[in-house]
Amino acid sequence: MAERTIVLVGPTGAGKSAVGGALARLLGVPFLDSDHVLAAAQGPIPELYRSLGEEAFRRAEASVVASLLAEQNRAVLSLGGGAVLDGGTRRLLGAATVVWLDTDLATVLPRIEGGRPLFGGDVAEAWQRNYDRRRPLYQEVASLRIDARQGTPEALAAEIVEGLPGRR
Repeated sequence: MAERTIVLVGPTGAGKSAVGGALARLLGVPFLDSDHVLAAAQGPIPELYRSLGEEAFRRAEASVVASLLAEQNRAVLSLGGGAVLDGGTRRLLGAATVVWLDTDLATVLPRIEGGRPLFGGDVAEAWQRNYDRRRPLYQEVASLRIDARQGTPEALAAEIVEGLPGRR
Protein backbone atom coordinates (compact mmCIF):
# COMPACT_ATOMS: atom_id res chain seq x y z
CA MET A 1 0.00 0.00 0.00
CA ALA A 2 2.66 2.56 1.01
CA GLU A 3 4.50 3.16 -2.25
CA ARG A 4 6.39 6.14 -0.86
CA THR A 5 7.66 6.90 2.58
CA ILE A 6 4.92 8.21 4.82
CA VAL A 7 6.24 11.01 7.01
CA LEU A 8 4.48 12.15 10.17
CA VAL A 9 4.85 15.79 11.16
CA GLY A 10 3.25 17.83 13.89
CA PRO A 11 3.95 19.53 17.16
CA THR A 12 5.68 18.04 20.16
CA GLY A 13 3.37 15.69 22.02
CA ALA A 14 1.03 15.03 19.08
CA GLY A 15 1.79 11.32 19.19
CA LYS A 16 3.95 11.02 16.08
CA SER A 17 6.06 8.17 17.46
CA ALA A 18 3.14 6.16 18.86
CA VAL A 19 0.97 6.67 15.77
CA GLY A 20 3.95 6.08 13.48
CA GLY A 21 4.69 2.74 15.12
CA ALA A 22 1.04 1.70 14.84
CA LEU A 23 0.88 2.83 11.21
CA ALA A 24 4.05 0.95 10.28
CA ARG A 25 2.68 -2.23 11.88
CA LEU A 26 -0.61 -1.80 10.04
CA LEU A 27 1.16 -1.34 6.71
CA GLY A 28 3.87 -3.95 7.36
CA VAL A 29 6.72 -1.49 6.74
CA PRO A 30 9.65 -0.28 8.86
CA PHE A 31 9.19 2.59 11.34
CA LEU A 32 11.90 5.19 11.88
CA ASP A 33 11.96 8.19 14.20
CA SER A 34 14.38 10.95 13.20
CA ASP A 35 14.84 12.02 16.83
CA HIS A 36 15.85 8.48 17.82
CA VAL A 37 18.28 8.20 14.91
CA LEU A 38 19.82 11.59 15.73
CA ALA A 39 20.11 10.72 19.42
CA ALA A 40 21.71 7.35 18.65
CA ALA A 41 24.32 9.05 16.49
CA GLN A 42 25.05 12.19 18.50
CA GLY A 43 23.59 11.88 22.01
CA PRO A 44 20.37 12.77 23.81
CA ILE A 45 18.32 15.42 22.03
CA PRO A 46 18.07 17.85 25.00
CA GLU A 47 21.83 17.78 25.55
CA LEU A 48 22.54 18.06 21.84
CA TYR A 49 20.16 21.01 21.51
CA ARG A 50 21.77 22.80 24.46
CA SER A 51 25.34 22.14 23.37
CA LEU A 52 24.88 22.99 19.68
CA GLY A 53 22.30 25.75 19.92
CA GLU A 54 19.16 25.78 17.81
CA GLU A 55 20.73 26.65 14.46
CA ALA A 56 23.38 23.90 14.53
CA PHE A 57 20.88 21.44 16.00
CA ARG A 58 18.47 22.11 13.12
CA ARG A 59 21.29 21.52 10.60
CA ALA A 60 22.12 18.18 12.25
CA GLU A 61 18.43 17.26 12.29
CA ALA A 62 18.04 18.21 8.62
CA SER A 63 21.02 16.04 7.71
CA VAL A 64 19.50 13.02 9.48
CA VAL A 65 16.11 13.59 7.84
CA ALA A 66 17.71 13.91 4.39
CA SER A 67 19.62 10.67 4.95
CA LEU A 68 16.52 8.80 6.10
CA LEU A 69 14.46 10.04 3.19
CA ALA A 70 17.20 9.09 0.71
CA GLU A 71 17.62 5.60 2.16
CA GLN A 72 14.00 4.64 2.65
CA ASN A 73 11.00 3.86 0.57
CA ARG A 74 7.96 2.04 1.84
CA ALA A 75 8.55 3.13 5.44
CA VAL A 76 6.93 5.33 8.07
CA LEU A 77 9.12 8.14 9.35
CA SER A 78 8.33 10.38 12.32
CA LEU A 79 10.01 13.80 12.40
CA GLY A 80 10.79 16.00 15.37
CA GLY A 81 8.30 18.84 15.79
CA GLY A 82 10.71 21.49 14.51
CA ALA A 83 12.10 19.60 11.52
CA VAL A 84 9.80 21.54 9.18
CA LEU A 85 11.64 24.76 10.03
CA ASP A 86 14.39 23.76 7.58
CA GLY A 87 13.60 24.77 4.00
CA GLY A 88 15.64 21.91 2.56
CA THR A 89 13.70 19.41 4.64
CA ARG A 90 10.41 20.89 3.44
CA ARG A 91 11.55 20.54 -0.18
CA LEU A 92 12.57 16.90 0.38
CA LEU A 93 9.17 16.14 1.87
CA GLY A 94 7.67 16.76 -1.56
CA ALA A 95 8.76 13.23 -2.52
CA ALA A 96 6.91 11.67 0.44
CA THR A 97 3.35 11.37 1.62
CA VAL A 98 3.24 13.72 4.59
CA VAL A 99 0.67 13.30 7.35
CA TRP A 100 0.20 16.20 9.75
CA LEU A 101 -0.96 15.09 13.18
CA ASP A 102 -2.70 18.22 14.34
CA THR A 103 -3.60 18.77 17.96
CA ASP A 104 -3.93 21.50 20.57
CA LEU A 105 -2.34 22.56 23.82
CA ALA A 106 -5.08 21.11 26.04
CA THR A 107 -4.48 17.66 24.53
CA VAL A 108 -0.69 17.65 24.72
CA LEU A 109 -0.08 19.53 27.96
CA PRO A 110 -0.44 16.45 30.21
CA ARG A 111 2.06 14.64 27.95
CA ILE A 112 4.71 17.35 27.92
CA GLU A 113 4.65 18.86 31.41
CA GLY A 114 7.89 18.01 33.16
CA GLY A 115 9.18 15.84 30.35
CA ARG A 116 10.27 18.16 27.57
CA PRO A 117 13.40 20.05 28.64
CA LEU A 118 13.72 21.82 25.28
CA PHE A 119 10.86 24.07 26.28
CA GLY A 120 12.18 25.40 29.60
CA GLY A 121 10.21 27.97 31.60
CA ASP A 122 6.49 28.05 30.89
CA VAL A 123 5.92 24.82 28.96
CA ALA A 124 2.41 25.76 27.83
CA GLU A 125 3.47 29.16 26.52
CA ALA A 126 6.53 27.72 24.75
CA TRP A 127 4.50 24.92 23.15
CA GLN A 128 1.86 27.35 21.89
CA ARG A 129 4.49 29.76 20.55
CA ASN A 130 6.20 26.90 18.67
CA TYR A 131 2.89 25.59 17.35
CA ASP A 132 1.80 29.02 16.10
CA ARG A 133 5.14 29.47 14.34
CA ARG A 134 5.18 26.00 12.78
CA ARG A 135 1.50 25.50 11.92
CA PRO A 136 1.73 27.15 8.48
CA LEU A 137 4.73 24.93 7.68
CA TYR A 138 2.92 21.75 8.71
CA GLN A 139 0.04 22.86 6.51
CA GLU A 140 2.42 23.61 3.62
CA VAL A 141 4.01 20.14 3.56
CA ALA A 142 0.97 18.03 4.47
CA SER A 143 -0.66 15.65 2.01
CA LEU A 144 -3.16 14.75 4.72
CA ARG A 145 -4.20 16.39 8.01
CA ILE A 146 -5.42 14.19 10.86
CA ASP A 147 -7.08 15.54 14.01
CA ALA A 148 -4.98 13.79 16.67
CA ARG A 149 -6.82 15.19 19.69
CA GLN A 150 -8.72 11.96 20.27
CA GLY A 151 -8.23 8.31 19.43
CA THR A 152 -5.74 5.58 20.13
CA PRO A 153 -2.58 5.35 18.03
CA GLU A 154 -4.14 2.35 16.28
CA ALA A 155 -7.36 4.22 15.50
CA LEU A 156 -5.41 7.21 14.18
CA ALA A 157 -3.24 4.89 12.07
CA ALA A 158 -6.38 3.34 10.55
CA GLU A 159 -7.71 6.84 9.83
CA ILE A 160 -4.45 7.69 8.08
CA VAL A 161 -4.65 4.57 5.90
CA GLU A 162 -8.20 5.48 4.89
CA GLY A 163 -7.13 9.03 4.02
CA LEU A 164 -3.99 8.18 2.08
CA PRO A 165 -3.88 9.59 -1.44
CA GLY A 166 -5.21 7.02 -3.87
CA ARG A 167 -7.51 5.49 -1.23
CA ARG A 168 -10.37 7.97 -1.58
